[in-house]
Amino acid sequence: MIDAHDLTKSYGRHRALDGLDLTARTGVTGLLGPNGAGKTTLLRILASVMTPDSGELSLLGRDPADAAQRLAIRRRLGYLPQDAGFHGGFTAFEAVDYVAVLKEHTATRDRHEEVRRVLDKVGLADVSGRRVRALSGGMRRRLGLAQALLGRPELLVLDEPTAGLDPEQRIRFRDLVSEAGESATVVLSTHQTEDVAALCSHVVVMVGGRARFAGTVAELATVAAGRVWVDETRDPRALAAWRTSTGVFHHIGDPPAGAQEADPTIEDAYLLLLETYGAARDAA
Repeated sequence: MIDAHDLTKSYGRHRALDGLDLTARTGVTGLLGPNGAGKTTLLRILASVMTPDSGELSLLGRDPADAAQRLAIRRRLGYLPQDAGFHGGFTAFEAVDYVAVLKEHTATRDRHEEVRRVLDKVGLADVSGRRVRALSGGMRRRLGLAQALLGRPELLVLDEPTAGLDPEQRIRFRDLVSEAGESATVVLSTHQTEDVAALCSHVVVMVGGRARFAGTVAELATVAAGRVWVDETRDPRALAAWRTSTGVFHHIGDPPAGAQEADPTIEDAYLLLLETYGAARDAA
């Protein structure tokens, strides 16, 4: 459903994507990476909002560089940017209905039924008549997700979809995305490793415009195997350490001889990848 090879994209002297490869199929693929890693640039390219400077890209078996094929992709695409940009004077219903019109849902009765369906999906049915300017930040985020779900897209691109959501809303979001991933290709960026662990069948870690890891969540955790340990005191040689709820310190780095190893998490592995590739990039 998504095949990208050697993608590059630059803004002036800054190279946001630097030879990135990505493959995604039906299911949920999570993008992890620090600010500036190129995640938003990649998602804008996958949403056909932006074109890469070079490289090969196929979306839903089509070439987005071709105008006719790009239109066919967009008809099967749902996209949630970081800022959906709804007009504050629209009601929630009107905002999603406007997007539905842009997506060529021309039959009024069927379109309105679809708008009500997605608003109900994201828990906004009760506030569908409220102006966008009166909605909370979390509600506006869910409104953005509602418009992305219009028409049951085959490709769903979500940029920081859980930003501004409270814990209950994030759990409901996971349910929605998990359901979508049963029949669609979903790609989402997030800073929340717990969302990746709970949702994603595939995870990509981006640093410096490149995919530094691609695999399953379990495979990502093994990156930190043998490099996580616990102790009753903080070891200053660790890359990171914190006191856990049990009172012992969780350490990441190169363990001393005789250390009590702990099971690694994807958070541990992510930190080690940032340390490895971030340091290499800074030294270059």
